Amino acid sequence: MDLMEKIVSLCKRRGFVYPGSEIYGGIQGFWDYGPLGVELKNNIKKLWWKSMVHERDDVVGLDAAIIMNPSVWEASGHTQAFTDPLVECKNCHHRFRVDEVSEKCPDCGGPFTEPKTFNLLTEVYLGSTEPKQKAYLRGEITQGVFVNFKNIVDSSRVEIPFGIAQIGKAFRNEITPGNFNFRSREFEQMELEFFVKPEEAEGQKWLDYWKQQRLDWYLGFGINKDNLRLREHAPDERAHYARLAFDIEYNSPFGWKEFEGIHHRGNWDLSRHKVTYQNYTPWVIETSGGVDRAALFFLIDSYSEVGDRVILKLHPQLAPYKVAVFPLVANKPDLAKKAREIYLQLKLKLPTVWDDRGNIGKRYYTQDEIGTPWCVTVDYQTLEDGTVTVRDRDTAQQERVSVTQLDSYFSKKLK
Repeated sequence: MDLMEKIVSLCKRRGFVYPGSEIYGGIQGFWDYGPLGVELKNNIKKLWWKSMVHERDDVVGLDAAIIMNPSVWEASGHTQAFTDPLVECKNCHHRFRVDEVSEKCPDCGGPFTEPKTFNLLTEVYLGSTEPKQKAYLRGEITQGVFVNFKNIVDSSRVEIPFGIAQIGKAFRNEITPGNFNFRSREFEQMELEFFVKPEEAEGQKWLDYWKQQRLDWYLGFGINKDNLRLREHAPDERAHYARLAFDIEYNSPFGWKEFEGIHHRGNWDLSRHKVTYQNYTPWVIETSGGVDRAALFFLIDSYSEVGDRVILKLHPQLAPYKVAVFPLVANKPDLAKKAREIYLQLKLKLPTVWDDRGNIGKRYYTQDEIGTPWCVTVDYQTLEDGTVTVRDRDTAQQERVSVTQLDSYFSKKLK
């Protein structure tokens, strides 16, 4: 079993990611996040928001609607330029992106048709009577920022340079979703649009700044630096709006793949929407990261095996649960009662899970596999001196800690 097969199996078995609509045979390109997966994604989003908004004086937030007036997408150029080249097998009629196949169909070996352009916007129809109004599910969350630029300038005390941050769902009618949840038709983005004066030196300064900031953010949460790189787009592969573009790529089991873009969008968007600031049209430096892709790559990067044990060495702030609490043996009422008290105490402070299934070794095995950094075991000594055993996930080392000190102990660890 290769690494991706192990990751997919772990995600299903332990409740990180499930195939969408699985009991009805699934639907390609859509995924559901289970109890652990939603916690991981929420942690990524909260930490991103903390870094990009709460800790800065020059960024404000936004939550724009998923469906906008279709004129937005016409003005932005997406109805004309938001496309992928498509080929179809003449034998089995399966469709593929041109850049993902060779000269023959990978499914049956048949020949392909000539490439055709395929628009990625997902159409929806609104209204209760015919004819219904045609609209689109947003193909990127970015445009919600640009159409609200004037509202934010008028209602806030922002001055250029400043940024607008947003996290939200986007939809693309991908030709060939694949590589687990890497390429999906529904996904979540976390983006910053940072507005600067339209000057070459200013644009380059902030482009360089945000390239380093975003790379450092992933390194700070534990991704191996050897698995990350910045790659500049060649002129012929840039999006229609980009003056310059860079990708943060991860060395995944299926190759180096992009999961965040840093783009110099120039004045493309604001000029298309006819929006100005004071007496000029600002330039935009964009950072656009995929929440789902980040979650996948954090899982892959943290996956390790020690003998027959699987350990997810997730950064503690990313881990779905920070602490697991259990009694040494589950059938001793005094141990179970004390352990339950400690569990309820810790649960008020940080994400904590209760586990009294099987023996102590199996519990450690389970918590290692889902990435829980610390396990607290209540044993007979606890009843005597008020201390518990705290086990570290990554080292398997144990130490005795007073029950009264657990809050401060874990607070220090998480910092």
